[in-house]
Amino acid sequence: MTAFPEPDENNDFLVDHVTILCSSFIHWTQRQLISRNQAPRDAARSLYFAPFAIVSHDTAPDPIFNYANRTALELFEMTWAELTTLPSRQSAEPVNQERRARLLFEVATKGCIDDYQGVRISRTGRRFMIDRATVWNLLTPQGDYYGQAAMFGNWRYL
Repeated sequence: MTAFPEPDENNDFLVDHVTILCSSFIHWTQRQLISRNQAPRDAARSLYFAPFAIVSHDTAPDPIFNYANRTALELFEMTWAELTTLPSRQSAEPVNQERRARLLFEVATKGCIDDYQGVRISRTGRRFMIDRATVWNLLTPQGDYYGQAAMFGNWRYL
């Protein structure tokens, strides 16, 4: 069971979740994910159809992806239902999972890193290198930990 339905017009493109993604990104980086000159629903739609990839996972002990925009779904070659039931550690090959775990620990302690590079793998086994990814902690408006997210616009297939 996925935490959220796939973003669309009927659920306002998950505007509440996207608001947390965007506000947490601003908190840690002092940069915008998307233009602030949009209504929240329009911003959520823009993020879902953005040309860069963005994913997030929940706070479970073995975190599960709970959001991916269209670019990320295409890169991972998965449907919304497939990706949002996947433990996020499985986006990396087993040989790269220890490095990924160290990265997430670093993000958990620092709040954000802005220069991650690593290999990821799609559902069909296609490998791709992401470069200059930003990974950050998600915080609710009350400041509670809400998970982590990653955004990257640079990748190449291996």
